[in-house]
Amino acid sequence: MYKFNPVAAWWLAIRPKTLTVSLTPVMVGSSLAYAETGVLAWLPLLVALAAAMLIQIGTNLHNDVSDFERGADGSERIGPARATASGWLAPAAVRRAALTCFGVAVLLGAYLVWYGGWPIFLLGVASVAAGWAYTGGPRPIAYSALGELFVWLFFGLGAVMGSYYLQTLGLSLAAFFAAAMVGLFAAAVIVVNNYRDLDADRKIGKNTLAVRVGRSGSKLEYTVLMLLPYLLLLTLGHYKGVWLSTLTLPWAFFLIAKFWRETPGPVFNRILAQTAQLQMGFGILFCAGLLS
Repeated sequence: MYKFNPVAAWWLAIRPKTLTVSLTPVMVGSSLAYAETGVLAWLPLLVALAAAMLIQIGTNLHNDVSDFERGADGSERIGPARATASGWLAPAAVRRAALTCFGVAVLLGAYLVWYGGWPIFLLGVASVAAGWAYTGGPRPIAYSALGELFVWLFFGLGAVMGSYYLQTLGLSLAAFFAAAMVGLFAAAVIVVNNYRDLDADRKIGKNTLAVRVGRSGSKLEYTVLMLLPYLLLLTLGHYKGVWLSTLTLPWAFFLIAKFWRETPGPVFNRILAQTAQLQMGFGILFCAGLLS
């Protein structure tokens, strides 16, 4: 078997191309808070960024080893190679790394709880538990039709509104709509993943939403998730600068057309990465508009 460089193997296992999904919501929530208050608490922001990324990395590592143990990363897989299934990393080592990431996130969360109080405690506990439950336990979220909803809740509502709360110690309707927009793009990333793996998932009983609604239904779902954030910008029209985000709309249409046109296969690995990049681009322009 091909011997992968250990550093490269770990880099592959954390799935760096999608890590922006955990960074964008913290950036958006904090920028919205600053636009409303004119104050930015830098230490809670940086700690929240680190904790969010560690939870996502821990989730990715746990997914890597759990899918291997459940037989989900077999020879028919068309997604990127997985470190555990490929034999590059030992399952026990990957599991320890996942638990370490969750553990450090909990330690960082202790400071955030001290700073933000019980709402942050509840959000932190739910986030770590959900990260484990995504592919762990008797009924993994990733093996059900709830994957997109999970991502929208935790990488949208939870992360954006939690970051906003850390800055303001309160919530607002604007924070909810901003969180909904960011979460929709994150959910679209999951749609690409599940659409790509639909045939293999169906064979092993991994009943994702893509398996349940089929390829046509997934195409419609992806289209809605990619365009709805731009409609939700109407709810934040009083922040005139947020319209900068619409500069990414042609990119969204390009990815939608590509999703509909391409035959399921390795090309969807690139579409997945580009969808995450679109979310990041949308978020950067959204923040720039808020702060302009």
